[in-house]
Order: sequence, then C-alpha cells, then structure tokens
Amino acid sequence: MATDPTTTGGCLCGKVRYRMTGPVRMCVACHCKNCQRQAGSALSVVIGLDEDAIEITGTVKTYRDKGETGGDVWRQFCGDCGSPLFTIADAAPGMKFIKAGTLDDTSALRPAFHCYTKSKQDWLTLGDLPHFAEMPPEA
Repeated sequence: MATDPTTTGGCLCGKVRYRMTGPVRMCVACHCKNCQRQAGSALSVVIGLDEDAIEITGTVKTYRDKGETGGDVWRQFCGDCGSPLFTIADAAPGMKFIKAGTLDDTSALRPAFHCYTKSKQDWLTLGDLPHFAEMPPEA
C-alpha cells in the first residue's frame, strides 16, 4: 500500500522525511515577523498536530527562538539544505507544527485563519479567511 502523499513530506534535499501518524489539529497562516524571516516569505502556513503523531527520519538541527509572548520557540530545519520543517512552541505544549510547504502534496491544505496579521505585509490581501492581529485564545 502506498503512503498517502498528503501525510508525508520532507526537506529540499530529501535527507529529512516525515510521516504524519495522527490527525491534524489545526492549519493556519502565520504572519509573525519570525515566521516571515524563517520562511523568507510573507507568511508561513503551518499544520499543528500532537507531537507524538509524526515520524521523522533523518536529522534536524534546532534553533531556539523567542515567540511573540516571550516563550521559547524551537525551529527545526535540515542541516544540509536549510529547509525549515518543524516548530515547537512553549505556548502550545504537546504540539508540533509542520511547515506546510514541505508536504509532498499540498492540494488539500485549507488554513482555518490568519494569525499575527499585525505583522502582515501591506501588499497582501487576506481573502475570506478570518484573521486575527495575534493568536486567537481559542486556537
């Protein structure tokens, strides 16, 4: 049986691969300055799931960052090609976030909302999705 490409992904060079083994708890478009810097883009689409619901092969490097609320944010990436892959945040205990652009197939992606739009690029139109200046408390 083939692996579902919507649940698998990896870095640009292929040395780090992953498979989601549990349900997605959220999918959001984050506009915080640090996600913009890490992605090298206007925003970062991330998929949140339980930290133990992902199998990773290969070795990631980890960079300790600070989030908007001052808590630690652990940004994980491939040490060979530099692709950003995962984020772990003190503000979301027990969860791991996958950089959605690293999925093998992104056709099923549907972010539920935009967060940290206070840092949004002025030229970007958000469309019909709900948007919040920060992270909504119910997320």
